[in-house]
Amino acid sequence: MTNDSAPQLLPAEGGPVPTGRIPELLHAAVTAVGGVERPGQIQMAEAVAAAVDSAEHLLVQAGTGTGKSLAYLVPALAHGDRVVVATATLALQRQLVERDLPRTVEALHPILRRRPLFAMLKGRSNYLCLHRANEGTPSDEGEGLFDPAEVLGGASSKLGQDVLRLRDWADETETGDRDDLTPGVSDKAWAQLSVSSRECLGASRCAYGQECFAEKARERAKLADVVVTNHALLAIDAIEGAPVLPEHELLIIDEAHELVNRVTGAATAELTVGAVNRAVKRAAKLANEKAVDALQAAAESYHGLMETAQPGKVDELPEYLGYAVAAIRDASRLVITSLGETRDKGLSDEDAVRKQAMAAAETLHDTTERLLSESPYDVVWIERNDRYGLVPASLRVAPMTVSGLLREKLYQERSVVLTSATLKLGGDFTGVAGSVGLPAEGRLPDQRTGGEPERAGGEDAPPYWRGLDVGSPFSYPKQGILYVAKHLPPPGREPERPQMLDELAELIEAAGGRTLGLFSSMRAAQTAAEQLRERLELPILLQGEDTLGELIRAFASDAPTCLFGTLSLWQGVDVPGSACQLVVMDRIPFPRPDDPLMSARQKAVEEAGGNGFMAVAATHAALLMAQGAGRLVRAADDRGVVAVLDPRLATARYGGFFRSSMPDFWYTTDRNQVRRSLAAIDASAPPVRPVAKRG
Repeated sequence: MTNDSAPQLLPAEGGPVPTGRIPELLHAAVTAVGGVERPGQIQMAEAVAAAVDSAEHLLVQAGTGTGKSLAYLVPALAHGDRVVVATATLALQRQLVERDLPRTVEALHPILRRRPLFAMLKGRSNYLCLHRANEGTPSDEGEGLFDPAEVLGGASSKLGQDVLRLRDWADETETGDRDDLTPGVSDKAWAQLSVSSRECLGASRCAYGQECFAEKARERAKLADVVVTNHALLAIDAIEGAPVLPEHELLIIDEAHELVNRVTGAATAELTVGAVNRAVKRAAKLANEKAVDALQAAAESYHGLMETAQPGKVDELPEYLGYAVAAIRDASRLVITSLGETRDKGLSDEDAVRKQAMAAAETLHDTTERLLSESPYDVVWIERNDRYGLVPASLRVAPMTVSGLLREKLYQERSVVLTSATLKLGGDFTGVAGSVGLPAEGRLPDQRTGGEPERAGGEDAPPYWRGLDVGSPFSYPKQGILYVAKHLPPPGREPERPQMLDELAELIEAAGGRTLGLFSSMRAAQTAAEQLRERLELPILLQGEDTLGELIRAFASDAPTCLFGTLSLWQGVDVPGSACQLVVMDRIPFPRPDDPLMSARQKAVEEAGGNGFMAVAATHAALLMAQGAGRLVRAADDRGVVAVLDPRLATARYGGFFRSSMPDFWYTTDRNQVRRSLAAIDASAPPVRPVAKRG
């Protein structure tokens, strides 16, 4: 006869905990953070443990309030092997490292009989470089640090002040992590005192190698049981040959709806006039004159062409542009060869100036080679960010899809858990799963349903995965209304929609402010803010007029205040309580018809016999709408309305797909009912508590 609580069920020191004890561990962890276990949280924790035990992959949709962080941390710590947790946002990384992990480790110590170590790891350029801080920066990077006019008046430029502050901070900080610097500095200032992996001298060759912040972070990660990182570094680890992350048996990808975009960004290259000119300046210090002259001539030719280049997708490089890109490739190769040969100036291969020049030339060479290869797996386009044409355009190249890369690199030698509040689109996991490299043929049934299929073996076998929706602790039909303004005319391309603005103004007045306005473009957000500021006696904040953190703090602190903005607000706002009772989307956020990458992906799906619109444009928009709608209900007592001012959500054939991708709010197209509901919610709302300013 066995006593279930007998000591023999405790793990050997450092060993794994039996899966059956996951609920006990979860209870201890949740109690430690002052929470309450939820059925979905328990279900998710047990599913994560089962996936690790069976070497499978798992997609888990866990609604807001489920407590998914603890639901994956507890079984990960119980398993005993190293785990990497990759997130998309700094806020979640900080929550894990500063709150969830410390409390969970202490709470589980009596049961695990060990205290797992944890660390945060980011890409090298996120850490201040002590060599740069102490030895200065090359002159081409330092130009503009001080404004001559301001220096004559005795004051340094803003850029110069930021660099001086960074140098002082280098003596104070323990981490050198940019995100620990408050207040922050511009990207241009940070670039003066940071290096890329290509520019780094290497710990063994740098005078500051023993003190290097990036190297210390890597060493901590090597010793840690849990490594918290970001999607960008995970992408780099998958794309580049040399591993960046330490070996691990379990990978957890939180905010997994963002993974494809982050990996695509990491795999995208750009050939700008500025980058070519910087490479010329750096090469001039060390490379031979012939190589530098060749790169200079190529830079001037490319500059001339890009000044008048028109934006759009490039199916095949025009002959004149192909010659210019080839000239940059050939000249950069000459520079690389020259930099490897010149050793007569008292500078070694490890010198920072040489490293920087070599990195710039190698990046140019790699990008031009990729552009000239015209791979069918890449999309090339000309991009012009300056709408007035004052800045030359650039060439960009991105992968047609990253699903094959992820399938090959992510799932081979470890279990992967992907989780988010939005992974099911149209009520199914298949679309998102396919985009992250998990094909439909590898899907396994929910463990509760039985009927396990026979699995194929061998190298060609698909990654096997399960999908699980653990729901949300919130009662969406009782807490929120999804209102579609069916009576409005469909939106066109112009941002000025008078009837939409009339509807928006009436909704905001009924809600007494308390509105988060999510717009499909910055121009639309600006137009709405400008016009409604004249019509309403309510404060309207606009993204870009202050830092995002300050805008959200002000919005959360004052009930009548509204906040308008675009992409980062669709996913990055967490304001529970009565400060946010109306979330408005101006239109379904389809990608622009002229978006080169999206249109190319859509065309590829259609050529393969699929529905390109649903697979690409609708999927993109549905993910955003699901995230945007999720801004409304952040706590059990939140009440409010999500208003979509685009009648297509009610009238178009694809409307049902979008609605089933969003939280299960009570649905209506009755404008009068919604105004009455908003007025009632506003009247019963408790006072807004001021949000303390972080500092």
